[in-house]
Amino acid sequence: MGETLKLGLLGLGTVGSGVPLILKEHQEKISQVTGMNISISKALVRDTKEKQTLANDYDFSLTTNYEELIQDEEIQIIVELIGKIEPARSYIIRALESGKHVVTANKDLLAQHGNELVEVARKNHCDLYYEASVAGGIPILRTIANSLAADNIHKVLGIINGTTNYMLTKMVSDQLTYEEALDQAQALGFAESDPTNDVDGIDAAYKMVILTQFAFGMNVSIKDIETSGIRGLALEDISMAQQLGYTLKLIGSSEVKEDSVSVEVAPVMVPNNHPLAAVRDEMNAVFVSSSGVGESMYYGPGAGAKPTATSVVSDIITIAKNIRLKTTGRLFNSYKSQTKLTKDEDIYSKYYFSIDVPDKPGQFLKLTQIVTESGVSFDQLIQQQSDGKRARIIVITHEMTKAQSKKVVEVISNVEEFKLLATYKVLE
Repeated sequence: MGETLKLGLLGLGTVGSGVPLILKEHQEKISQVTGMNISISKALVRDTKEKQTLANDYDFSLTTNYEELIQDEEIQIIVELIGKIEPARSYIIRALESGKHVVTANKDLLAQHGNELVEVARKNHCDLYYEASVAGGIPILRTIANSLAADNIHKVLGIINGTTNYMLTKMVSDQLTYEEALDQAQALGFAESDPTNDVDGIDAAYKMVILTQFAFGMNVSIKDIETSGIRGLALEDISMAQQLGYTLKLIGSSEVKEDSVSVEVAPVMVPNNHPLAAVRDEMNAVFVSSSGVGESMYYGPGAGAKPTATSVVSDIITIAKNIRLKTTGRLFNSYKSQTKLTKDEDIYSKYYFSIDVPDKPGQFLKLTQIVTESGVSFDQLIQQQSDGKRARIIVITHEMTKAQSKKVVEVISNVEEFKLLATYKVLE
């Protein structure tokens, strides 16, 4: 093939190191698909000595000066894989303003500054693609933007954090406590030394911002997403969920109701016959409910060098095609609609409550009065074995509004002898 397309790579970490590997392993196919020879010209790193062997193996140069990539007129695409907000945001803006196209996997940056970056790309007639920012190796953004473009999506449910899904899997299968599961995840490299973004649901919330933009054309912000994670989740609730026919999963959900959207990240009781319940270990899955296709699920690895790098290279291939066809400057996601958040009074679900109460007469009656006065009725009511002093009561309600659930939580929390241990939405 004649024309050569040169890349500038920012970062040679786990994913960054996977990009030259994928380009080399699939070189012939990529050349046939794009009609171009795609190669990395230069990579920006903190320490050139540390990465010199990798650069030699794949025949590109290293630099610690970003301006060298910007000033190199032969470099047409900048691939940002350094993560975090800065200097990634400044680097991407500088690249776009210099007329270079950009591929990134930076979910944190896109969730918080995506609109700004898209506008800069549009003004400069450049491509900005970011398939790898959500669910690693699963091509979910391109699927929603292209394959489901003719469909009307109602709901998107995602297991989109591999760390927490691995931990929950081990809590179910091996009866590990939260602390034991976290230690194991850290030992295997699935969890960082500071796991806050994963276990508190923040990572999943960033991804739900992006998924909501693609599915519904609405720009929600992180502060619009009620977010809770799995920190301190009790093994007793994991076991009780199993006994009742459910599996606890950390779910990111985005659902439209008329002209509004509700977005949430939280542990959810998923029925064991639901496809999401079978997603184990560090795998990811996105479940889509729509008018045309109906129910569909997209499953695969949510992280890792080769899966994520494959998504990155797919974006590079898309831009290469656009360059050849002279169609660059189009938006990755062109679907836009007015952003409106659904009121709590219009969001319906069943709920699971786990409550610690004194082991004495009248507690069931007191709890029943609280729930009844909130306009809620029981679907299931279970008392676990008592230690003689305290007992654990499990409640699954009939369908209720999110506003009612918050009222029940408030009232139970104000009962001196009661201790609310857990509240989870129950997926139908």
